[in-house]
Amino acid sequence: MVVRRENEEDAEAVRQVHLTAFGDHGATVAELTDALRLLLSPSRGLSLVDEEDGAVVGHVMFSPSLLDAEPRLVEVAVLSPLGVQPDWQGRGIGASLVEAGIQAMIEQAAPVVFLEGDPAYYARFGFRRGGEQGFRRPSLRIPKRSFQALCLPAHEPWMTGTLVYSEPFWRHDCVGLRQL
Repeated sequence: MVVRRENEEDAEAVRQVHLTAFGDHGATVAELTDALRLLLSPSRGLSLVDEEDGAVVGHVMFSPSLLDAEPRLVEVAVLSPLGVQPDWQGRGIGASLVEAGIQAMIEQAAPVVFLEGDPAYYARFGFRRGGEQGFRRPSLRIPKRSFQALCLPAHEPWMTGTLVYSEPFWRHDCVGLRQL
């Protein structure tokens, strides 16, 4: 298992991961990934791949978004998407990608990582319901239990408020896709 930063040559392989991992939503998730990639920089966000036998079989992205806190806007990270080729699922690839990404967000001094996802899966990484931590969903289409947050060491108590997704999430209608 080799987890590494995505490079330009990986774009098509990453696209294929999401096309197969997300079924009917695969094309939309692949397009979202392409759009979010444009928001990344060496110090803002991250895109990681898992390589097995020379082939990309998993991908995760942590993109910059904003938290509308009372005193001011705060840059935060959103974990989305996370995809693993179906034949490779259940082998710890997704977990390795998430763990490496969280560590990188700590190093970038991101205060919070948000996501929409299955609480049963993401709880192992320390994610908890966002509402229980003083965070508000950016859309009512996101089920309360799916809106999750992980506060990192750079988080301060005043950093609560509403998550504001970056524009590509809205343009690709990727807010609240999951009904968990």
